[in-house]
Amino acid sequence: MTAVEFWYEFASTYSYPAAMRAERLAAAAGVELRWRPFLLGPIFAAQGWNDSPFNIYPAKGRYMWRDLARICAAEGLALSEPVRFPQNGLRAARIALLGAGEGWAPGFTRAVYTANFAGRKDISDEAVLTGILDALGLDAASIMECAASDENKARLKAQTQEAIVKGIFGAPSFVVGDEIFWGNDRLEAALQWARSRA
Repeated sequence: MTAVEFWYEFASTYSYPAAMRAERLAAAAGVELRWRPFLLGPIFAAQGWNDSPFNIYPAKGRYMWRDLARICAAEGLALSEPVRFPQNGLRAARIALLGAGEGWAPGFTRAVYTANFAGRKDISDEAVLTGILDALGLDAASIMECAASDENKARLKAQTQEAIVKGIFGAPSFVVGDEIFWGNDRLEAALQWARSRA
């Protein structure tokens, strides 16, 4: 089966609706979905940005929040602007990376996005993340310790470097082989591409 890699960053606005629908649509299409958390910070820094382009370019930012409101309304998703934007998703990404190898990344990822973009919670707060893990019935203490290990930190750096090598420049991105589909609205195209090459 040809798989779709779902590359996402927890601070990314458009990754929120993508994360909430990707697993459902992939299952309906009969396509394997691989959850690939990474960090946009190093990618933006390489372009000379020290902030989200939605903050650097205010008109683009205003459009994005209105567009996201329309998308979330159509998907039946709650939306509240976060406590700050962009939030620091480093700790959450390290946890999600562990979950991707153990099968619980989808539920954790959706819960973090909901906390960020609907619950107005600080997703860099260890207590918030521990609460999410507890709610999923996971061993939060053990996971938090493993996520903070040097080995896991190196794995996330390597995964972010892999995104750069693949040519990923934003999130969400869906990768099928050497093909990149950028944006929440390209999810269906990525799934169709994967199906056509199964």
